[in-house]
Amino acid sequence: MTLDLAPGRTRSTPLYLQIAANLKQHIIAGEWGVGEALPSERELCALTDASRVTVRKAIEELISEGLLVRRQGSGTFVNRLIEAKNDALGSFSDEAVARGGTAGTIWIMRTIARPTEDEAGILKIGADSDVVRLGRVRLLDGEPLAIEHAVVPKPFLPPIDDLGESLYKTLETVGNRPVGGTQSIHASLATPTEAGLLSIEEQSAVLRIERVTRNAKEEVVELTRSVYRGDRYKFVSDLHR
Repeated sequence: MTLDLAPGRTRSTPLYLQIAANLKQHIIAGEWGVGEALPSERELCALTDASRVTVRKAIEELISEGLLVRRQGSGTFVNRLIEAKNDALGSFSDEAVARGGTAGTIWIMRTIARPTEDEAGILKIGADSDVVRLGRVRLLDGEPLAIEHAVVPKPFLPPIDDLGESLYKTLETVGNRPVGGTQSIHASLATPTEAGLLSIEEQSAVLRIERVTRNAKEEVVELTRSVYRGDRYKFVSDLHR
């Protein structure tokens, strides 16, 4: 395989950004497939005629974009980005099964409480109503990918001890499966607590998602605010004229 990774020394763009762009082109072209290791830093230095500091900065640039992932003691690998449909109403568990993976859950919180003023307004319930508050780290094949905090009016769920790992499947058992809703996404940075739960660096890029769903009776059954790893997820939508 012939690699053209050398930066243009006469250009004003920093060398590490040029090397990062050249590496990215080769990855997009399929020179390295998903899960495949890049050459070592020493080999990349020889290929680019650049210092190890410069090569390392180029790699860090692509790691921050989510294109590469570094595994301690193993090397740097092309990352697998998970594509999630932004216009499909599915649960984390549904999406995991669709990809041939296994969904997992680490429970942070599972309790009955009163809603905040903001939550009561979104859920269209009284401030003195009971809600089920659920906090979970969601795993795909054992890897932590998201933190979900869901608030559901208590009447829409079975007893709290009967809740399964899939909220939507649990809602379905009592006739309250979501059939529509709205979702908003914005970019952010991981807090120290979020970084610890997701096994990522503090201030790493994350996607914050707020989802409000309704059942077939047009009742609001769920308010979920989630934090997804920005290095592992991208959301796609089908566009129509």
